[in-house]
Amino acid sequence: MNADFMNGVGSFFSSYGLLIILLIAMFAIMIIPQRRRDKKVKEMLSALKPGDRVRTIGGIYGTISSIRDDVVVLAVGPEKVKLVFARGAISQVEDAGVENTMEDTVKE
Repeated sequence: MNADFMNGVGSFFSSYGLLIILLIAMFAIMIIPQRRRDKKVKEMLSALKPGDRVRTIGGIYGTISSIRDDVVVLAVGPEKVKLVFARGAISQVEDAGVENTMEDTVKE
């Protein structure tokens, strides 16, 4: 009877072992990198400050003029038009080299 039990246990692990390994691999490949990206975005959004050049998720480039809680006010274009966005709508902070290129493009 002990041999039958061991065959049942071995059968269980051979049937479900590959499935368990695949689930662990999927977790390692998909979920862990997404958590890292989410952490970087959260850090970037919490480090925003007035004067930063940013791009929104809609593709609007501007300079942060003020920040209140979850609201960011951007100055956009040569006339410095004020637009209000949610903090989560900021997709990235631009480099200083990109700033000069953007202003040259707007002037043309």
